[in-house]
Amino acid sequence: MQTTAIPVACLARPGRPAVVARTLAELAGPTRGVVELPVRLMWHGERTFDLADPDDLLWMYENVLRESTRTDDLRQLINGRTLRRVWRRLNLPRGVRQAWESRHRGLRTA
Repeated sequence: MQTTAIPVACLARPGRPAVVARTLAELAGPTRGVVELPVRLMWHGERTFDLADPDDLLWMYENVLRESTRTDDLRQLINGRTLRRVWRRLNLPRGVRQAWESRHRGLRTA
């Protein structure tokens, strides 16, 4: 498991640092279709998301960015171009947003 060092203040939740990809280019997740998240990322019974539905897309990205503990999940489920497009609309914990924006300064102006 490969993670990027994040300042202690950038927590996804108490006691767990946010996981951030090294580059946005490595995020090669799907851009269309239906995606089912693994239970480790979404405990709710309904874990499928239709990427054509803007609300589903945002909800899926929020869950993956908040709950990921492995960069592999980010690479497989998040698309870098899509992330840049929807970044400002995502409802993320402060620590997650801070970690991603400190690593990927372009997201601040996305």
